[in-house]
Amino acid sequence: MNSVEINFIGHSSFKIRGKNVTIITDPFDKESVGFSYPKTEADIVTISHEHQDHKGGLSQIEGNPFVIEGPGEYEIKDVSIFGVPAFHDNSNGQERGKNTIYTYEVEGLRLCHLGDLGHKLSSSTLEELNGVDILFLPVGGNYTLDPKLASEVASQIEPKVTIPMHYQEEGMKPESFAKLAPVTAFLKEIGEQVAPVPKLVITRDKMPEERQIVVLERRG
Repeated sequence: MNSVEINFIGHSSFKIRGKNVTIITDPFDKESVGFSYPKTEADIVTISHEHQDHKGGLSQIEGNPFVIEGPGEYEIKDVSIFGVPAFHDNSNGQERGKNTIYTYEVEGLRLCHLGDLGHKLSSSTLEELNGVDILFLPVGGNYTLDPKLASEVASQIEPKVTIPMHYQEEGMKPESFAKLAPVTAFLKEIGEQVAPVPKLVITRDKMPEERQIVVLERRG
């Protein structure tokens, strides 16, 4: 059984590697976030919305990747990807616009990246996200879900593994991200103490029975 390897590049950007495919989520640029985006190769890039801290690093991705920017169904290199419409705020996009949630079927695992989600999920959206194994969850507040709301959304989706993202990190531009909560605020909200790990390598048959939080070290 082939494994999936997940590395955290920073902010909302991850590198997801299966046996024959590499996926990058939400590549950012240094100007908007504050720290550099590394040059890296990928087969697929998904972008949750147009803001530069989720799209500006696209020029750093080598290998002529297939770029997905919005809702729809996609099949690339034996990977099924579904883009589900959502919003960047709690007022139907009137404040910050639209957002796309992506699910990825990789090596028998179902992964879900919520992008800059700003609201709890409707029952119809939850149906589309049914059976998520690994969830990438924004937790920093201000622009997205705050720690309390993030905990509630995680409870809605009920993934096996939750990986927090979009929180206050060292080196971020203070004028843009000073109000983001650190990941420890989310961990406190859910009553967990978790030490960061360099990466997550996991297979379908090794999924935890109990729900698990995994905090990844930034490897950008």
